[in-house]
Amino acid sequence: MLRLDGYKLKWIAIIGMILNHMVFAWWEVIPLWLAFPMYAAGGVTFPIMAYFVVEGYKHTSNLKKYLLRLCVFGIISIPFHILVFRDGIGMNIMFTIMLSLLALVMYDKIKSRVVFWILFVILLVISTMLVMDWYIIGPVVVLMYYIIKKENIRRLLPGIAAGVFWFVFLGLGLLGLIAMEAMIEAGYEEEIIAAGLASDFFTVEFFAVAMTFIIGCIAGAFFIRGYNGDRGKRMKWLFYAFYPLHLAILAAVSLALGLVDFSVLF
Repeated sequence: MLRLDGYKLKWIAIIGMILNHMVFAWWEVIPLWLAFPMYAAGGVTFPIMAYFVVEGYKHTSNLKKYLLRLCVFGIISIPFHILVFRDGIGMNIMFTIMLSLLALVMYDKIKSRVVFWILFVILLVISTMLVMDWYIIGPVVVLMYYIIKKENIRRLLPGIAAGVFWFVFLGLGLLGLIAMEAMIEAGYEEEIIAAGLASDFFTVEFFAVAMTFIIGCIAGAFFIRGYNGDRGKRMKWLFYAFYPLHLAILAAVSLALGLVDFSVLF
Protein backbone atom coordinates (compact mmCIF):
# COMPACT_ATOMS: atom_id res chain seq x y z
CA MET A 1 0.00 0.00 0.00
CA LEU A 2 1.12 3.56 -0.72
CA ARG A 3 2.90 5.08 2.31
CA LEU A 4 3.21 8.86 2.46
CA ASP A 5 4.37 11.26 5.14
CA GLY A 6 2.71 14.59 5.83
CA TYR A 7 5.24 16.57 3.80
CA LYS A 8 4.60 14.52 0.65
CA LEU A 9 0.84 14.65 1.13
CA LYS A 10 0.90 18.43 1.41
CA TRP A 11 2.91 18.71 -1.81
CA ILE A 12 0.38 16.49 -3.58
CA ALA A 13 -2.32 18.89 -2.33
CA ILE A 14 -0.36 21.94 -3.53
CA ILE A 15 0.26 20.49 -7.01
CA GLY A 16 -3.41 19.53 -7.36
CA MET A 17 -4.43 23.03 -6.30
CA ILE A 18 -2.16 24.69 -8.86
CA LEU A 19 -3.44 22.54 -11.73
CA ASN A 20 -7.07 23.16 -10.77
CA HIS A 21 -6.59 26.90 -10.42
CA MET A 22 -4.84 27.07 -13.78
CA VAL A 23 -8.07 25.83 -15.37
CA PHE A 24 -10.04 28.62 -13.71
CA ALA A 25 -7.50 31.30 -14.57
CA TRP A 26 -6.80 30.24 -18.15
CA TRP A 27 -10.03 28.49 -19.13
CA GLU A 28 -10.24 30.23 -22.49
CA VAL A 29 -6.81 29.02 -23.68
CA ILE A 30 -6.45 25.56 -22.13
CA PRO A 31 -7.47 22.71 -24.48
CA LEU A 32 -10.56 20.87 -23.27
CA TRP A 33 -8.78 17.49 -23.27
CA LEU A 34 -6.16 18.93 -20.91
CA ALA A 35 -8.66 20.74 -18.69
CA PHE A 36 -10.30 17.45 -17.66
CA PRO A 37 -7.28 15.92 -15.84
CA MET A 38 -6.07 19.29 -14.53
CA TYR A 39 -9.42 20.10 -12.94
CA ALA A 40 -9.79 16.56 -11.58
CA ALA A 41 -6.37 16.86 -9.90
CA GLY A 42 -7.68 19.73 -7.80
CA GLY A 43 -10.05 17.38 -6.03
CA VAL A 44 -7.18 15.91 -3.99
CA THR A 45 -6.39 19.23 -2.34
CA PHE A 46 -9.13 20.00 0.15
CA PRO A 47 -9.52 16.49 1.63
CA ILE A 48 -5.78 16.47 2.40
CA MET A 49 -5.91 20.05 3.62
CA ALA A 50 -8.97 19.39 5.80
CA TYR A 51 -7.35 16.30 7.32
CA PHE A 52 -4.31 18.31 8.38
CA VAL A 53 -6.45 21.21 9.58
CA VAL A 54 -7.96 18.78 12.08
CA GLU A 55 -4.52 17.41 13.00
CA GLY A 56 -3.31 20.98 13.45
CA TYR A 57 -6.30 21.81 15.63
CA LYS A 58 -5.63 18.80 17.84
CA HIS A 59 -1.97 19.67 18.36
CA THR A 60 -1.76 23.47 18.11
CA SER A 61 -0.42 25.25 21.16
CA ASN A 62 -1.97 28.57 20.17
CA LEU A 63 -5.28 28.49 18.29
CA LYS A 64 -5.49 32.30 18.21
CA LYS A 65 -2.20 32.55 16.29
CA TYR A 66 -3.38 29.78 13.96
CA LEU A 67 -6.56 31.71 13.20
CA LEU A 68 -4.68 35.01 12.85
CA ARG A 69 -2.28 33.45 10.35
CA LEU A 70 -5.21 32.17 8.28
CA CYS A 71 -6.92 35.55 8.44
CA VAL A 72 -3.84 37.51 7.34
CA PHE A 73 -3.07 35.29 4.36
CA GLY A 74 -6.77 35.10 3.50
CA ILE A 75 -6.98 38.90 3.31
CA ILE A 76 -3.78 39.08 1.25
CA SER A 77 -5.24 36.53 -1.18
CA ILE A 78 -8.60 38.29 -1.77
CA PRO A 79 -7.74 40.41 -4.86
CA PHE A 80 -5.77 37.59 -6.51
CA HIS A 81 -8.58 35.13 -5.81
CA ILE A 82 -11.09 37.48 -7.48
CA LEU A 83 -8.85 37.88 -10.55
CA VAL A 84 -8.40 34.12 -10.91
CA PHE A 85 -11.95 32.98 -10.12
CA ARG A 86 -13.73 36.14 -11.34
CA ASP A 87 -16.24 35.79 -8.50
CA GLY A 88 -16.20 39.38 -7.27
CA ILE A 89 -16.02 38.27 -3.63
CA GLY A 90 -12.71 36.59 -2.88
CA MET A 91 -13.81 34.53 0.15
CA ASN A 92 -10.99 32.08 -0.39
CA ILE A 93 -10.15 28.77 1.28
CA MET A 94 -8.38 30.46 4.20
CA PHE A 95 -11.71 31.84 5.39
CA THR A 96 -13.34 28.43 4.88
CA ILE A 97 -10.70 26.89 7.14
CA MET A 98 -11.26 29.62 9.74
CA LEU A 99 -15.00 28.91 9.73
CA SER A 100 -14.30 25.18 9.96
CA LEU A 101 -12.03 25.69 12.96
CA LEU A 102 -14.80 27.70 14.61
CA ALA A 103 -17.07 24.68 14.08
CA LEU A 104 -14.53 22.43 15.83
CA VAL A 105 -14.29 24.82 18.78
CA MET A 106 -18.09 24.89 18.99
CA TYR A 107 -18.21 21.10 18.90
CA ASP A 108 -15.80 20.89 21.85
CA LYS A 109 -17.25 23.73 23.91
CA ILE A 110 -21.02 23.34 23.48
CA LYS A 111 -22.37 20.62 25.74
CA SER A 112 -25.78 20.32 24.07
CA ARG A 113 -25.52 18.53 20.73
CA VAL A 114 -28.90 19.95 19.68
CA VAL A 115 -27.63 23.50 20.20
CA PHE A 116 -24.39 22.66 18.40
CA TRP A 117 -26.14 21.29 15.31
CA ILE A 118 -28.45 24.30 15.14
CA LEU A 119 -25.46 26.65 15.30
CA PHE A 120 -23.56 24.50 12.79
CA VAL A 121 -26.41 24.78 10.29
CA ILE A 122 -26.37 28.57 10.81
CA LEU A 123 -22.61 28.50 10.16
CA LEU A 124 -23.22 26.61 6.90
CA VAL A 125 -25.82 29.19 5.86
CA ILE A 126 -23.25 31.93 6.52
CA SER A 127 -20.70 30.02 4.44
CA THR A 128 -23.19 29.83 1.56
CA MET A 129 -24.26 33.46 1.82
CA LEU A 130 -20.64 34.63 1.76
CA VAL A 131 -19.94 32.29 -1.19
CA MET A 132 -16.94 30.82 0.57
CA ASP A 133 -14.63 28.47 -1.25
CA TRP A 134 -16.05 24.92 -0.97
CA TYR A 135 -19.43 26.37 0.11
CA ILE A 136 -21.24 24.28 2.74
CA ILE A 137 -19.25 21.10 2.16
CA GLY A 138 -15.95 22.59 3.40
CA PRO A 139 -16.86 22.81 7.11
CA VAL A 140 -18.77 19.52 6.84
CA VAL A 141 -15.67 17.67 5.59
CA VAL A 142 -13.48 19.16 8.33
CA LEU A 143 -16.01 18.22 10.99
CA MET A 144 -16.24 14.67 9.61
CA TYR A 145 -12.46 14.28 9.94
CA TYR A 146 -12.82 15.38 13.57
CA ILE A 147 -15.81 13.42 14.84
CA ILE A 148 -15.41 10.07 13.04
CA LYS A 149 -13.54 7.82 15.45
CA LYS A 150 -12.66 4.71 13.43
CA GLU A 151 -9.43 5.65 11.68
CA ASN A 152 -9.88 3.71 8.43
CA ILE A 153 -13.34 5.20 7.94
CA ARG A 154 -12.17 8.66 9.04
CA ARG A 155 -9.48 8.73 6.39
CA LEU A 156 -11.70 7.58 3.53
CA LEU A 157 -15.28 8.71 4.09
CA PRO A 158 -14.97 12.55 4.17
CA GLY A 159 -13.09 12.75 0.86
CA ILE A 160 -15.47 10.34 -0.85
CA ALA A 161 -18.47 12.24 0.55
CA ALA A 162 -17.00 15.50 -0.76
CA GLY A 163 -16.56 13.99 -4.21
CA VAL A 164 -20.16 12.75 -4.30
CA PHE A 165 -21.40 16.18 -3.17
CA TRP A 166 -19.54 17.98 -5.95
CA PHE A 167 -20.56 15.44 -8.57
CA VAL A 168 -24.26 15.93 -7.71
CA PHE A 169 -23.96 19.71 -7.25
CA LEU A 170 -22.07 20.26 -10.50
CA GLY A 171 -24.25 17.73 -12.31
CA LEU A 172 -27.32 19.76 -11.38
CA GLY A 173 -25.52 22.87 -12.64
CA LEU A 174 -24.77 21.10 -15.91
CA LEU A 175 -28.41 20.08 -16.33
CA GLY A 176 -29.46 23.66 -15.58
CA LEU A 177 -27.15 25.06 -18.23
CA ILE A 178 -28.35 22.52 -20.80
CA ALA A 179 -31.93 23.58 -20.03
CA MET A 180 -30.93 27.24 -20.31
CA GLU A 181 -29.34 26.67 -23.71
CA ALA A 182 -32.52 24.97 -24.84
CA MET A 183 -34.47 28.05 -23.71
CA ILE A 184 -32.11 30.30 -25.67
CA GLU A 185 -32.69 28.22 -28.78
CA ALA A 186 -36.42 28.54 -28.13
CA GLY A 187 -36.13 32.34 -28.23
CA TYR A 188 -35.83 33.28 -24.54
CA GLU A 189 -32.30 34.70 -24.71
CA GLU A 190 -33.31 38.26 -23.68
CA GLU A 191 -35.15 36.97 -20.60
CA ILE A 192 -32.15 34.89 -19.53
CA ILE A 193 -29.76 37.83 -19.99
CA ALA A 194 -32.13 40.11 -18.06
CA ALA A 195 -32.20 37.60 -15.20
CA GLY A 196 -28.38 37.61 -15.07
CA LEU A 197 -28.15 33.89 -15.80
CA ALA A 198 -26.01 34.09 -18.93
CA SER A 199 -22.26 33.58 -18.50
CA ASP A 200 -19.35 33.35 -20.92
CA PHE A 201 -17.32 31.50 -18.28
CA PHE A 202 -19.63 28.95 -16.64
CA THR A 203 -20.55 27.04 -19.75
CA VAL A 204 -21.80 23.51 -20.33
CA GLU A 205 -18.24 22.52 -21.21
CA PHE A 206 -16.91 24.00 -17.96
CA PHE A 207 -19.44 22.13 -15.81
CA ALA A 208 -18.68 18.91 -17.69
CA VAL A 209 -14.99 19.38 -16.87
CA ALA A 210 -15.77 20.31 -13.26
CA MET A 211 -17.67 17.08 -12.64
CA THR A 212 -14.32 15.24 -12.82
CA PHE A 213 -13.63 16.76 -9.38
CA ILE A 214 -15.07 13.58 -7.86
CA ILE A 215 -12.07 11.65 -9.21
CA GLY A 216 -9.61 13.88 -7.37
CA CYS A 217 -11.61 13.88 -4.13
CA ILE A 218 -11.69 10.07 -4.06
CA ALA A 219 -7.98 9.95 -4.94
CA GLY A 220 -7.34 12.38 -2.08
CA ALA A 221 -9.14 10.04 0.30
CA PHE A 222 -6.90 7.16 -0.74
CA PHE A 223 -3.77 9.31 -0.46
CA ILE A 224 -4.80 10.10 3.13
CA ARG A 225 -5.40 6.39 3.74
CA GLY A 226 -1.73 5.90 2.87
CA TYR A 227 -0.55 8.48 5.45
CA ASN A 228 2.06 6.84 7.66
CA GLY A 229 1.60 9.22 10.60
CA ASP A 230 5.02 10.84 10.09
CA ARG A 231 4.86 14.61 9.65
CA GLY A 232 8.01 14.61 7.50
CA LYS A 233 9.75 17.91 6.78
CA ARG A 234 8.11 20.94 8.36
CA MET A 235 6.37 23.37 6.02
CA LYS A 236 4.64 25.59 8.59
CA TRP A 237 4.71 28.78 6.53
CA LEU A 238 5.19 27.38 3.04
CA PHE A 239 1.55 26.65 2.24
CA TYR A 240 0.32 29.93 3.70
CA ALA A 241 2.82 31.96 1.69
CA PHE A 242 2.43 29.81 -1.40
CA TYR A 243 -1.34 30.24 -1.53
CA PRO A 244 -1.46 34.00 -2.31
CA LEU A 245 1.78 33.74 -4.30
CA HIS A 246 0.48 31.17 -6.79
CA LEU A 247 -2.79 33.10 -7.16
CA ALA A 248 -0.82 36.29 -7.82
CA ILE A 249 1.22 34.56 -10.55
CA LEU A 250 -1.89 33.09 -12.18
CA ALA A 251 -3.63 36.46 -12.01
CA ALA A 252 -0.63 38.27 -13.51
CA VAL A 253 -0.50 35.86 -16.46
CA SER A 254 -4.28 36.17 -16.95
CA LEU A 255 -3.96 39.97 -17.03
CA ALA A 256 -1.05 39.76 -19.48
CA LEU A 257 -3.06 37.47 -21.77
CA GLY A 258 -6.09 39.74 -21.59
CA LEU A 259 -8.26 37.00 -20.08
CA VAL A 260 -9.32 39.26 -17.21
CA ASP A 261 -8.98 42.91 -16.26
CA PHE A 262 -8.98 44.89 -13.05
CA SER A 263 -12.67 45.78 -13.46
CA VAL A 264 -13.59 42.46 -11.77
CA LEU A 265 -12.21 43.91 -8.53
CA PHE A 266 -14.82 46.65 -8.43
